[in-house]
This record gives sequence, C-alpha cells and structure tokens, in this order.
Amino acid sequence: MADNRRHILGKYGESVAADYLKRQGYEIIERNWHCRAGEIDLIARDQDSWVFVEVKTRSGASSLSGLEAVDEFKLQKLRKAIGQWCVSRQVASNKLRLDVVSVFVNAGSVSFEHLKQVF
Repeated sequence: MADNRRHILGKYGESVAADYLKRQGYEIIERNWHCRAGEIDLIARDQDSWVFVEVKTRSGASSLSGLEAVDEFKLQKLRKAIGQWCVSRQVASNKLRLDVVSVFVNAGSVSFEHLKQVF
C-alpha cells in the first residue's frame, strides 16, 4: 500500500513538474522514457538545449531533499540513459543538461526547487 501511494505521489509530481517547466518556457518532448540503463522522467527543450529532468517528489513527512536523493549511482544511471536516448533519437549536441526538479507537496500546497545543470 505504501508503494502504491509513493507511485501515485511520484506520478503527480512528474505531472506538476511538467506543468511548472512549461510555464518556465520549456517544451516537454517526452515523459518516462525507458531503456536498459533506467528511466528519464522528463525530456524537454529549453531554447537550444536538450534538458533531461529527474523529478523528485516529497511530501511533508520526507526528510531528504530531491537533490540529496540523487546520488552518484543515480547520476551514473541517468548519464547512461541520456546517452542511449541521444543515440536512439540521433541527437548529437553539446547542449545537453541534466536538471533536478524537487516537488514539495504539503497540506495541499505545492512548491518547487529547480536545480539546473546538475552535471
């Protein structure tokens, strides 16, 4: 039951993070892209850059921030997944960026922390 609640919270966070990024002028290209290396939550365009977004959703009871939850192991998986996405989409660009969007849900309110260019 707790896993189901966490899954629902995560999907909600990805949805509101996509809406947040659209309001910031990003174009959402794909959601939840999967490959052998893992999953990329959101893939977007920000002007002339490709942006790969890891979304971390936290409720009021959580102790870790979104960025704290993205450790070196997770970064390695994301880098591999980004590389595989670029190959699969034939994207050869030096304007690639990994962002982390933390979504905080507490007592009906939602706030965001957007960390750009994590690597």
